[in-house]
Amino acid sequence: MPHIVVIGAGVTGLSSAIALQEKGYTVSIVAKDLPLPSEAIQTVHNLINYTSPWGGAHNRWIPPPLGSVREHEWSVTTFHRMHALSRSNAEAGITFMKGIEYIEAPGPEYADLTEQRARRELGMPGWRRLTKAEFPDERVKWGCEYDTWCVNPMVYCAFLLRRFVARGGKVVQGEVREVEEVWAMKLDLGKVDGMVNATGHGFGDKDMFVTRGQTCLVANTCDATVTRQNADGTWTFCVPRNFEGGTVIGGTKEPNDWNTEPSLEVREKLLSMFAATYPKILGEKREFQVIRDIVGRRPTRHGGPRIEVEETRPEEGKVGKVVVHAYGLGGRGYELSWGVAEEVLDLVEKSVPLQSKL
Repeated sequence: MPHIVVIGAGVTGLSSAIALQEKGYTVSIVAKDLPLPSEAIQTVHNLINYTSPWGGAHNRWIPPPLGSVREHEWSVTTFHRMHALSRSNAEAGITFMKGIEYIEAPGPEYADLTEQRARRELGMPGWRRLTKAEFPDERVKWGCEYDTWCVNPMVYCAFLLRRFVARGGKVVQGEVREVEEVWAMKLDLGKVDGMVNATGHGFGDKDMFVTRGQTCLVANTCDATVTRQNADGTWTFCVPRNFEGGTVIGGTKEPNDWNTEPSLEVREKLLSMFAATYPKILGEKREFQVIRDIVGRRPTRHGGPRIEVEETRPEEGKVGKVVVHAYGLGGRGYELSWGVAEEVLDLVEKSVPLQSKL
């Protein structure tokens, strides 16, 4: 069978590796960082770029025209795969619950989101427009709820890695600095027929930039994912992790900010803003139980994610090299993961067909 090497063990790399494996490819993962076992791990600065374990891993519907048609289709595909996994594998760390949206300054595009269009045309189950009486305060002008999912990323990524290995996948821990390194590796991987670049940041892509985000992980549980877009462009949100993983309260979006240190002032602002929006998260104690502050760098790309094949022409006496790029998803890695993985599989199949190597 053709041998495909996936670079990167974040949620995009793990999902793509499994999709290829399920189709019949021989797959290896080469990655500097692998899933972590617990939120209690005190990460050092060289782990800040491995964002998957620390993300607010959930699905927030962003249908067209609010977002792109392509990304919405990926999110629908991911929704159905997550639903199937939650039913077949309780240990995967997936929870289905309600998602709640509050918007202070909605644009005209929100008027198009009727229940019929959202549910039937856009495939968003359980979508419902909220009434004014359901808003947390008078500043909110528009709101909705829908069925969605969230994951405990450390449980989920570890589950994906275990599944991949149990089904015959090979994992090599090591840093890849250039795509060309993989073609020359002698790590018992065998001949490499194709590669998937799921590094998050790409290799020298000038359109890539980091978006710093600070969130706070609390032990409090919450019964919904809640997102509020404030009139000044800032956000307040929560993403429950469940499976004893607490809840992520966020957050900031700071393009091209490389600062690794969390701000106590920012933490207090995030917590107070969310408590005002959704006070029931405070529970009987009427306070947050802080576990830790989280600072991460979301790998973001001007023009959107890069999901495409790059195939070099074969030199004389050699075989052409096929690289499928799958990176630059910003903060939407989890919610688009299985849709991206299916597109990666489609691109690999067209460039490295299974039957051509039999």
